[in-house]
Order: sequence, then structure tokens, then C-alpha cells
Amino acid sequence: MAGKTRSERPVTGKGSGRLWRRFLPYGLVSNVDAQRLDVVVVGAGFAGLYALHKLRTQGLSVRVVEAASALGGTWYYNRYPGARCDVESVDYCYSFSDELQQEWTWTEKYATQSEILAYLNWVADKLDLRRDIALSTRVVSAVLDETTLRWTVTTDGGVTLSARFCVMATGPLSAALTPDFNGLDSFAGEVYHTAEWPHEPVDFAGKRVAVIGTGSSGIQSIPIIAEQARHLYVFQRTPNYSVPAGNEPLSTAQLDGIKARYRERRRLSWRSGGGSPHITAPKPTMECTPEERRAAFEKRWQLGGVLFSKTFPDQLTDQTANDEARRFYEAKVRAVIDDPAVADLLIPTDHPIGTKRICTDSNYFQTFNKPNVSLISVRATPIESVDTTGIKTTDAHYDLDMIVLATGFDAMTGALANIEILGRDGLRLRDEWAHGPRTYLGLGVDGFPNLFLISGPGAPAVLANMVLHAEAQVNWIAAAIAYLDGHGYAGIEATRDAADGWVAECARRADATLFTKADSWYMGANVPGKPRGFMLFVGGFATYNDICAEVAEAGYKGFDLVKLPR
Repeated sequence: MAGKTRSERPVTGKGSGRLWRRFLPYGLVSNVDAQRLDVVVVGAGFAGLYALHKLRTQGLSVRVVEAASALGGTWYYNRYPGARCDVESVDYCYSFSDELQQEWTWTEKYATQSEILAYLNWVADKLDLRRDIALSTRVVSAVLDETTLRWTVTTDGGVTLSARFCVMATGPLSAALTPDFNGLDSFAGEVYHTAEWPHEPVDFAGKRVAVIGTGSSGIQSIPIIAEQARHLYVFQRTPNYSVPAGNEPLSTAQLDGIKARYRERRRLSWRSGGGSPHITAPKPTMECTPEERRAAFEKRWQLGGVLFSKTFPDQLTDQTANDEARRFYEAKVRAVIDDPAVADLLIPTDHPIGTKRICTDSNYFQTFNKPNVSLISVRATPIESVDTTGIKTTDAHYDLDMIVLATGFDAMTGALANIEILGRDGLRLRDEWAHGPRTYLGLGVDGFPNLFLISGPGAPAVLANMVLHAEAQVNWIAAAIAYLDGHGYAGIEATRDAADGWVAECARRADATLFTKADSWYMGANVPGKPRGFMLFVGGFATYNDICAEVAEAGYKGFDLVKLPR
């Protein structure tokens, strides 16, 4: 890791941004001095809400700006049929307050979108967060003033906010991706994107429905749509590994036991690779007997969920170990699909299991046994066009009443690329990242002082429990700001050497795994023209937090700490 360098330039004023008045009622902003802030946070999901709470309790003036008409981020928008989290609900919630942990009661092992959204709204009310959140307000630009090191954030309504620090809590999976299907706009029926689902109920009854995409949102929604539709056509480009969720209601006794042991559960989660209390088998895969391997895989399969990919500690680093998991998986899936030819299409053969995020499902594969469900491989017969009545592939036309686009996201960088972010010398962040994203610790970007990212490239992000991940990064940011204020600094900026070193370190760690063998959205492979490169820190949640702590303890090694001229 690169050593720290500091440039100290004496300042005019303290740059504290303390000349502010009380905010207007929540949801409203105006061009008055009240908008001269310590921190602007972009996004009101899990990360943005915690950033507001944490930074505000530190005595800072904070404003959260959210494009949607309500808070919730991902869990506001992604309300498609069957939408639920693939991390256990008792883990996918804030850990910073035991009061919140004890008071909220989850109803299922894996919470639905509506329950998670209800939880976030409950937290916002409990912590009195709404008064500092501007809703229905999209940030269009964030521009650095190099003289003051302040950020000017401009919204789509023309309102500007000036802040010492800008925190991008925009989410790694928030920029919906719609492929450029020829003629899509001409379709006379209904069109929906899973990431932009309407708030009113969508009626599938008696309709001929196409779902395009078999990633997580497709896999969750397809069984539910199939129950109602006259006929469901599933257009699959790439099959995905999916494991039964094993979802179940949570009894009072179960919840009481979890709440009584929350402290230990959280301790294990914070010291884990992925932010949950899961513990892998004690030995590498091939050091176990065939009977031990089968028993371990079966136990994890019955527990359900994405952690099947971590049954053994070497599944994502050793091809032989991964092949053992894949063979077990394939036998399980083939056993529930009636037609072997359909099973051939649904079982992935192009990447090791777990190198794309494993999906979780409720009877997904069994759905293809229904007489009203057809699977179309668009690798074998690509979609040529959409017309007023349906979809035309290279060998057939499918008459439709509705098209559901389950086509995913421009992950990790898409939301940031949609904002005009200008740093030193007028450099655009999207231009700086034209050949792939560069960060230091996934937190800072060289050339963009006082700009912080949450769950961005170079962090564990989607490889970890996103709620604990947000807490970890916000805590680090809050401590960094306190350090700057306590030592008379106006700014913090990653050095180019540190960013270069971190990008190389992330690549080195990724290359030591099987992750780079998959054309995944982790690699940017789902977006035409996007640079290919593994965008995440794959070394584990606890390891990442240890590295960040070491940087801070060393006086923010790898960052320039800046004083402005007096």
C-alpha cells in the first residue's frame, strides 16, 4: 500500500460550513443560506439513511437528496412480484442500535421488499430522519471548487447546495439497464422493468407474458407470474445458478432466541467474509471424504440461500472444489425438472458456481414443468425485434400482451456515471473511469477531494451484507471527518499512487479466485462497451475493514490531508 503524502496549504477561514439555518420542512429545498452544509448525501437507501443519522449525531449539518418520491433506495424501486432479500432478515438490518434490533420484529427468514421498506420507514421515523431528506429531487451534478474544496451539488429543479463533503450513497444496483431491442417502443401491450415496477398491482391473469432475463429478479418473479398468466414465455440469454431459499415464517420462539444472542451473532458477522454469521466447513473440500462432502452440501442446501457457494472454504478459489459443488447442484436441479432438454438449458455450463451471485428461489425450476410455461434460449435463437404484437426471434414470432424486462443494472458505476461529477481541473469522474473505475479503498478517488463513495468499486459491496457494509463505510467516513476537523484540515484526497496500488491489489486478489472466469456484472460484462475488470474487493468483509482501520490509524495513509491558504 502506498505511503501517505500530505500537502498542507494554509486556509482562509476554517471551511467549516457552519453558517446554516434550520432546514425547511422535509422534501423541500430552496436557494438560501440554509443550503450551506457540512455534508450532502446522495441517496436515501440503507447507506444514505445511516449516513444522515451518524453524521448528524456528530454535530454536522447534513442534507440527503433522493430522486424517488419516498425513501428506501433499491427497496423502493424493486417491488416486482416475489422481490425479497437473499440475506436473512435478522442480519439484513442495522446493527448500530440494539434498541432497533430488539424492537423490530421480522416475520420471515428472508424479508419481502414490502417488509424491508416498512422497516426503513420505521427507522426513519424512529430516528427523526425525514426532516433532513429532500425527496423527488435528482442530483444532476456535483462540482468541486478547488479554492475552497467545497462541493456544489445541483438538482434537477435548479437548486444548489454547497457542502464541505459529498457522500455518494447511490447504490451499486440502482441504474436499471434496458437492452436496445429494435422496435420495443412500438409494442402495443404493457411493458415493465423489474427495477422500475409500478406501485399499483399488475394483473397477469389471462395474459400472454414474456419475461426477458433470468437473473435474480427474473428468477424471483417467474414462478409468481406463471401462476397467473395464460402463458409465460421466458427468454433466457444466460442460465444462472439458483438455490432454494428455504424461506419460512419466523416464530416468536425463534425471534426471541435470535434477539437474546444478537451480540454474538453480530460479532460473528463483523468478523466474517460476507457480513453474516455463516461459518464454512473446517476443512478444504477435497480433504473431506465423499460422504462428508455430500453431507455438508446437503446441510447447506436444506438451509437454503446464496451461502451454498461457501459450503467449503475453497469453493471459489479451487476449480476441483468448485466442480464438486457444481455436480451436487446439477443433480439437485435435474431431479426437479421433468424434461432433460429443458434442464440442459437451465443449468449453467459457462462459469464456475458462485462466480456470478447465486440466486435464491421458490420453486423456480419446477415452474418449467408447467404446461403454460415455455423457455426460449436467445443464445440459440436471438431476439431480432419487437413489434406491435410481440417478440420476433430468428425462428419464431411470439404473440404477447405484456413484456417484463428483468434485464438488470449497469452495476457499481452506472448511477455515478449518470451524475456530472467534476473534480480537480474540471475532470469528469466518468471520463476518469472510462477504462475502468479507480478508487482507494472503495472510499476515495484521486482528483476528487472530500468526495466519498459508499458500496462503490474497490469495496466488497455486493459481496457482503450491504447493511453492515454501509455502516462500516459510514463509520469510517464519520471518523475521517472528525479527524480533519480536530486537526485543522479542510480536505482529504486519495493519492494517485494509493489508488493505483489499491486497483492492483483488488485485481491481484480477484485473479487468485475463480471470479474472473465468469462474464458477470461484477466484471461489467452485461453492459455493451463497458470496460471488463472485476470491480470488487474480494478479500472479505472483515479483512477489508481491518485494512481501512489500519489506514486510519496510520493518520490516513494514502490520502493527502489538505489545509487551504490563510
